[in-house]
Amino acid sequence: MRNNIVHPGASELVYEIRGIVADAKHLESLGVPMIWENIGDPIAKGVVLPDWIKDIVKNVVADDRSYGYSPTAGISDARETISKIRARQGITLAPEDILFFNGLGDAIATIYSYLNGNSKIIGPNPAYSTHSSAEAAHSESAHITYTLDPHKNWLPDIDDLRNKIKYNPAISGILIINPDNPTGMVYPKRILEQIVSIAREFDLFIISDEVYANVTWGDEEFIPIYKLIGDDVPACVMRGLSKEIPWPGARCGWIEFHNRHADPVFSEYVTSLFNAKMLQVCATTLPQRVIPELFNDERYPGHLKDRAGLYKKRAEAAYTAFRKVSGVIAPKPEGALYFSVVFQDGVLNTTQSLPLDGDIKEFVEKKTDGVSPDKRFVYYLMAKTGICVVPLSGFNSDLYGFRMTLLEPDDERFENILETITSSLSEYVK
Repeated sequence: MRNNIVHPGASELVYEIRGIVADAKHLESLGVPMIWENIGDPIAKGVVLPDWIKDIVKNVVADDRSYGYSPTAGISDARETISKIRARQGITLAPEDILFFNGLGDAIATIYSYLNGNSKIIGPNPAYSTHSSAEAAHSESAHITYTLDPHKNWLPDIDDLRNKIKYNPAISGILIINPDNPTGMVYPKRILEQIVSIAREFDLFIISDEVYANVTWGDEEFIPIYKLIGDDVPACVMRGLSKEIPWPGARCGWIEFHNRHADPVFSEYVTSLFNAKMLQVCATTLPQRVIPELFNDERYPGHLKDRAGLYKKRAEAAYTAFRKVSGVIAPKPEGALYFSVVFQDGVLNTTQSLPLDGDIKEFVEKKTDGVSPDKRFVYYLMAKTGICVVPLSGFNSDLYGFRMTLLEPDDERFENILETITSSLSEYVK
């Protein structure tokens, strides 16, 4: 090329969750049937939506208005519905402070793309790849993280967070993913209060990705950040339809801007996001038109409770299974759709393997040359058993481990998956 057209931050765009799929597909072509535990798509795992939800969607599909553009910021009825829900929670949120996107992936890309290049957002470690990659690409440098401690049920290290903010003046905001992906940890109220206090002290804003807000089941109560920020700490709260209905293919998410006018710089930043969306025209119309009837249906809370009950059952089964395996740490999740396992220090090395033959063995040996120890395990597990999980190092983490989902709807099949992974673990690290 006449000029280098590659963005300086392009090397930071890594998404191991889907990146592993091409290699898994190659193993399938070599005769390894694959069980997909890498991505949080409930529909792909066989979740069937209730007929009453499908009926709502059908009715909206029949409405000719569903085929046109929506207003740039979102359909008025959808924004007003969300505003009224917040009002019932005691929170003032004007419809004008809600902005719709084509899924939270679009929202995440936008929120970092239009952030000043000299500003950094500190986020959790392990990180969700979409956030960490987008943040690192925008700033053209490694994503700064605060530690989630697997020895303390994945609770954030507040001292680590405070020190990194104190000594990195470019940090302008704090990212929270609550409930967390990939760990399933739900932030306790006392931890959130400390994070809000730090944001207030250092004059920062908060990004709270709460796409799993209605997918919780543990003893720790989920507290949305907007209930704790008072009237002075600005916050961008991310919500969506993909995980709770679930309707990931709708690509429908939104950001709620709380305390938008508490700081003039934050207010100008939010305006830039609305203007950026205007350049795209708008977000997808159909799912927005579904929101008012769906969220106001008396059956919806029960639907959410039933789904959370299944994931609670899966989390407890996984916790029981992995706690029996030596050499790993596996805290019980209380929300989201995932279960993360961490290898204890010194357990992994670069020579461990599982028995493979022929072309499969040759392919895996080639693919694991020079990779992180947990990715090496993931490839041997995938090749030997057909179970595709994601290495924890792929979540911008210095921890070695892996993430699987809690999505399998069939009890017996899920137990078999757990048994296969745990027995493979024991064989691999012996």
